[in-house]
Amino acid sequence: MSDVVALLRAELGDLVDTTDAARDAARADRSGHAAPARPLAVVHAEAPEHVQTTLRIASATGTPVVTQGARTGLAGAANAGAGEIALSVRRMTRVLEVRPDDLLAVVEPGILNAELNATLAEQGLWWAPDPASRDIATVGGNIATGAGGLLCAKYGVVRDAVLGLDVVLADGRLVSMGHRSVKGVTGLDLTSLMIGSEGTLGVIVRATLKLRRLVPGDVCTVAATFPDVRSAAAGSAAVTAAGIQPAIMELLDAASLEAIHAHLRLPRPTPGASQLTVQTDGPAARPEADAIADVLRRVGGTVAITHDRAEGERLLAIRRAFHPSLAAMGTTLIEDVSVPRSRLPEMFDEIARIEHAYGITIPTVAHAGDGNLHPNFVFSGSEVPDLIWRAADELFRAALRLGGTLTGEHGIGVLKSRWLADELGEDQWELQRRIARVFDPQGILNPGKVFGPR
Repeated sequence: MSDVVALLRAELGDLVDTTDAARDAARADRSGHAAPARPLAVVHAEAPEHVQTTLRIASATGTPVVTQGARTGLAGAANAGAGEIALSVRRMTRVLEVRPDDLLAVVEPGILNAELNATLAEQGLWWAPDPASRDIATVGGNIATGAGGLLCAKYGVVRDAVLGLDVVLADGRLVSMGHRSVKGVTGLDLTSLMIGSEGTLGVIVRATLKLRRLVPGDVCTVAATFPDVRSAAAGSAAVTAAGIQPAIMELLDAASLEAIHAHLRLPRPTPGASQLTVQTDGPAARPEADAIADVLRRVGGTVAITHDRAEGERLLAIRRAFHPSLAAMGTTLIEDVSVPRSRLPEMFDEIARIEHAYGITIPTVAHAGDGNLHPNFVFSGSEVPDLIWRAADELFRAALRLGGTLTGEHGIGVLKSRWLADELGEDQWELQRRIARVFDPQGILNPGKVFGPR
């Protein structure tokens, strides 16, 4: 192993970091899970050539490589451990090109989502994916996990906003995938295959992104309170059934609302109450908000509406404070399942059943506009107790029974790999493993993640 580090140092010099502090940090993301031992070294790539050099050495020596960005993931997908190289692309932050006429930008993977949009806003443009972690998560990480966010019900997820990728393969070759045109169906869609692959197929070093124009117009926000979470979920389903397309529709259950109010030192909410926050934008924002308010009143919501953009952002700040509020309560296993939107009420019934069966509280928020729920398990200590894993197992299986999926945006990583075959079925699971071996015959890219041992 010392020979591998020596080879890296000979080629990359000071970009190779072997300090205990750097290697310790590389063991963990924000999932609460950490690799049991330190990686060999952290390579701080600053250009595609540095990534290529690292992978050529890794391929020649059979050394595993784990690609990292800001390490804000929630599935343990970027945690690097014993005998592995942590390959950080966080320093690759350049915006290489912006084309307002073609509505595209070419960027490096280490730039933060929010920083990219601040740069694009100067030209009246934006990149639509809007994860709650936008201020701290990288664009490369967004792509690698197939991230979503608050705005995806109307504006789509990362998969809808990427035109092409430059990817370094396991043997160090640089491959350009996709296109700069809006349409393009030549050959297999390898760009889409890379999105959400969690570092198992290659290392993204450039991304060609599909942009939108910032269109002036109203932003209206509807806040509706319901006596219980099932009623709030039924309210969100009613909005969807009415054919109205809000930009944002977020649901907070009672436990989440209590935690946030305590964390922000707000007056305590009504016990048991849940909140639905809906935002509309664009030229039709006002009539759409009024129509949504009418729908929510008809299904029992107590509704307030504002046409003030700043007040709307203050209301959404309550939703965005969810994760910090839970972090103050203990260690959190932040989960991520999706179900068809019409079945959100049933999924909340299942969560209530599991809470009762295991004697625990599962604070849950949902991107209700697209059926994506984030149930959270709070516990003491650094290791997830067996009781929590058993409750999570029931929750995952309930989502699958309702026609849903194990993950809507966080990815599989290491935490959910044991359930992957349950959703895919044995034939598809094996087919996906074979595809990964085509890209990475030695199995050196993020081994043990997503598919388990290869």
